[in-house]
Amino acid sequence: MEQSGWKAAVVTLSDKGYAGEREDKSGPLLCKMLEEEGYDVTEHLLLPDDQKQIEKCLCTLCDEKRNNLILTTGGTGFAPRDCTPEATLAVGERNVPGIAEAMRSASMKITPRAMLSRGVSVIRGNTLIINLPGSPKAAKENLEAVLPALGHGLEILSGSGGECAVPLKENQ
Repeated sequence: MEQSGWKAAVVTLSDKGYAGEREDKSGPLLCKMLEEEGYDVTEHLLLPDDQKQIEKCLCTLCDEKRNNLILTTGGTGFAPRDCTPEATLAVGERNVPGIAEAMRSASMKITPRAMLSRGVSVIRGNTLIINLPGSPKAAKENLEAVLPALGHGLEILSGSGGECAVPLKENQ
């Protein structure tokens, strides 16, 4: 097991899960995967597909709880109530399209349905937010595609390593 020390939260978005009509299998799976990589999973939440509620939750997890990474699972498809990407984009300050592109590319090798995922990735403050599909199989495959690079990205984002900018001298 790698020791990352990064604080992470997992948020499952599902009307049926929130109502107790479906067991959340993706959220616990993502928590386990993160913990196996040394992440400190501080919270696992289950919310309905409600954009305002999702936005409020993401802001709290970023701004108050100071998580380094937030993974969402669910709400990225074509269903009328699927609004996770819209909520994520609403709270994001900078887009990180390469993560979502990498996940869709890896998934396309498994199923052409991967192109139907609308998941996005953004930065809010010092937090990286990544939308994953709702099915356990797809969530696992998508996280496996990007997990090896996340630590480096979080180092750069937090200023603790990587390619931190060096201030320019005056008149340069």
